[in-house]
Amino acid sequence: MRGKIAILGIALVILCAAMIGNVTAEQPEESKDRLIHVSGTGKVTTTPDLAIIVLAVETENADARIAQQQNARKMDAVVNAIKGAGIPAKDLRTAGYTITPVTEKDDKLFSTAKVKFYWVTNRLEVHLDNIDRTGEVIDLAVASGANRVDRLSLTLSDEKQQEFRAEALTAAVKQARGDADAVAAAIGKTIVDVRDVNVGGSYVPMSYDSRYAAMEMAAGDALPTPIEAGEIDVTASVSITYVLA
Repeated sequence: MRGKIAILGIALVILCAAMIGNVTAEQPEESKDRLIHVSGTGKVTTTPDLAIIVLAVETENADARIAQQQNARKMDAVVNAIKGAGIPAKDLRTAGYTITPVTEKDDKLFSTAKVKFYWVTNRLEVHLDNIDRTGEVIDLAVASGANRVDRLSLTLSDEKQQEFRAEALTAAVKQARGDADAVAAAIGKTIVDVRDVNVGGSYVPMSYDSRYAAMEMAAGDALPTPIEAGEIDVTASVSITYVLA
């Protein structure tokens, strides 16, 4: 009996040792490579090739149906005028439509709000791949019945964004490698490989904010039609880990 217990004890010790050995063997070895971590940012300056205009037609009337019909006629005239100027239908889209009751309350206690009139707003977004026509299209829309310009953005088309982002990434990698070479030389080392690369980036378009155009028009001021495209920067960033020897 004692012999069986002794054999069982030896077997358990061997099994535990094997299990511990397996766990130890699966632990990854620490890297002995000498590493340097650097980052770089690239920038490409260019001019916008896309204008996005958000126009609006506002009407008001004590009768909601009349306000809606007046708005529909004016917006239809605006859309037809823009299409007639050669802007394709695919570059136009409705950006919002609202009918809002405007109310007033009398001085009586517990009185309910009375509707003074209904305010109808229809917003139209226009994309122009020829930004030189931006002022022309705004003038045409206003002359046809638009009485508000909500937003004007000058930016890049998807194709141009991709093209210039690739250039910015190339510049970012060159900057990162230049910094890494300088540091490696200063400490007497040489770059022999790349461990990993992380790509980031950001793109900031230039935009012209015209939220107050409707107020200026209501006051009798002329809407400024000259549009200066200016320049915008496409930026990209990378983080790179190099192996030193």
